[in-house]
Amino acid sequence: MLPVLGLALAVCYVAGVLVLVRRGDRWPVIRTTCWMLGVFTIELMTATGFDGYGMELFSIHMIQHMTLSMVTPILLALGAPITLLLRALSSGGRVRRRLRALLLRVVHSAPVAFIANPVVTGLLFLFSLYVMYFTPLFDVLMSSMWGHNLMLIHFMLIGMLYFWGILGVDPNPRRGSGLMGRAASPVARIAEMALPIPFHAFFGVVLMMASTAVVTYYAVPMPFLHVTALSDQQTAGGIAWGFTELPTLLVLLVLFLQWQRGEARHTAAVDRRVERFGDIELDAYNARLQELATRDGRLG
Repeated sequence: MLPVLGLALAVCYVAGVLVLVRRGDRWPVIRTTCWMLGVFTIELMTATGFDGYGMELFSIHMIQHMTLSMVTPILLALGAPITLLLRALSSGGRVRRRLRALLLRVVHSAPVAFIANPVVTGLLFLFSLYVMYFTPLFDVLMSSMWGHNLMLIHFMLIGMLYFWGILGVDPNPRRGSGLMGRAASPVARIAEMALPIPFHAFFGVVLMMASTAVVTYYAVPMPFLHVTALSDQQTAGGIAWGFTELPTLLVLLVLFLQWQRGEARHTAAVDRRVERFGDIELDAYNARLQELATRDGRLG
């Protein structure tokens, strides 16, 4: 299921880029590269031995989970698929224009705004983690390959929703608003990203410190693997605890680059305004000083 989905995502993205190229528009190579790397992580986790061993070892499953929920979504979000689709639909017939308008209405609709709220995405990101592993739901889903794949798709979708708002590359209902309606500055988005990290790390600590198997499905590993359920669970906990560092550094780098570009654009805009109209604030300040000097001269 997921390997086919990954290939479909790659084909659709390339088709969108070709639409732009054929009409003479440009699309950043870095965005295409990020998207393809995201697709590669999907294929690596679901079309190789990771998927088979993920049904046998908790530690391998945790690598799948962490990759698909924290690395894949970041790379796909940096590919800006919504922006690509909007640009691909911006020219053409009436049907394309209607589809573009419909997509914009959906993106900025009230239900999507609620789901994309940072409080909601943060809770979904954390609760899906704890509910999935600390309730019988995990064993039910792991009873079949289809259930396992549905679980992985769930983790990937939650991760995409979570990083969609934090990275702010694509249009979204949160663009221009932060936790409490203030400007979504890079600092605010870093805070949004950092808040769930302790709870995510605590989940890994629980797995490492538990004296019994947390999930029944992995309680009896296959004999040929030569591992115990408890040691494998501790390894899975270590993976969950330490995996946040790489995605965090990647997001911090992206936000830093966005902040730099934003400052450069702001400086350029100020310079253009000064060239056209002069430095209004400086002129007003000098005029005020001149007025005060004239008044003091009269009083003297």
